[in-house]
Amino acid sequence: MFDVLVVGAGPAGSAAAVTAARAGLSVAMIDKAVFPRDKCCGDGLTTLALRRLHELGLDPGSVPSWTGVASAWLRSPAGREVELPLPTNGSFAAVTPRLELDDALVRLARASGVEVREDTSFVGAVEEDDAVAVTVRSQEQETTIRAAWVVAADGMWSPVRKALGVAPPNYLGEWHAFRQYASNVTGVGRDRLIVWFDEDLLPGYAWSFPLPDGRANIGFGVWRDGVRRIQDMNRLWTDLLGRPHVREALGADVVLEGRHTAWPIPARIDRAVTGVGRVLFAGDAAMATDALTGEGIGQALLTGMEASRAIATGSDPADVRRTYRRAVDHHLAADHR
Repeated sequence: MFDVLVVGAGPAGSAAAVTAARAGLSVAMIDKAVFPRDKCCGDGLTTLALRRLHELGLDPGSVPSWTGVASAWLRSPAGREVELPLPTNGSFAAVTPRLELDDALVRLARASGVEVREDTSFVGAVEEDDAVAVTVRSQEQETTIRAAWVVAADGMWSPVRKALGVAPPNYLGEWHAFRQYASNVTGVGRDRLIVWFDEDLLPGYAWSFPLPDGRANIGFGVWRDGVRRIQDMNRLWTDLLGRPHVREALGADVVLEGRHTAWPIPARIDRAVTGVGRVLFAGDAAMATDALTGEGIGQALLTGMEASRAIATGSDPADVRRTYRRAVDHHLAADHR
């Protein structure tokens, strides 16, 4: 029996677990993966994400490939390029692979007293009078964990949301994105954070985010408008990599690592169900991605922390759900409107 069970150990889950544990609650966190594990993402950390990571006490030095960003380079549809310097009196943007960031956050959760169970999958949940009984599977064995509260931070496809019957039917997210790592970057993309607003990507953009040792995270995100088909994304990716301004930024000898990966981005927290019974949803499970930029890490951290704060300061389930919803609306929903 725990005060809080967190399902999913990404940024939303780890932020929720650390916040709850530091509030004096007993916390368990499960994830089907074994860390470190990769996660399809652009790897960019905005000011929102950096504030929350600082609040959690994450040391950037614990993330080996942490790369600070001093400015953003934008290219307009007409081909005009402009550098937007960031303030020099602090850190306002960074890039780090999710492989490393999420692992560092899981280690922070353990250090904060959270019982972390990797290689453990969510199977089902039954709501009781004063708890939620969650069935989990690890190494082919099923066990039950009871918790007064569950924070479901289990991603876009949220098995917890499905199990509780509050998953929107046929939902595929608001954005569609591609990502691939590249090495031997010798062009300006070696050091610059670049955003390309090519006309055929609007509303959307492509990016190249720098990492140490001549590596970069490159990709694109486009609005799911009913016209662009998933089948077209491979062709778009090949075409994008061949464009002169992209080739020039990456350099003639760039090497694409492994395979590209694709993922949907949910961005409708203003309409999403953020809690039911004794379960609160956070991160992608709460559809919390920014509707304009597609950013999700900062929103994941914020919703995870606010979910645990609502739990720590309340007792009645309806009051806790309302407190969490108000926090979500205050921080995020206005942006979506």
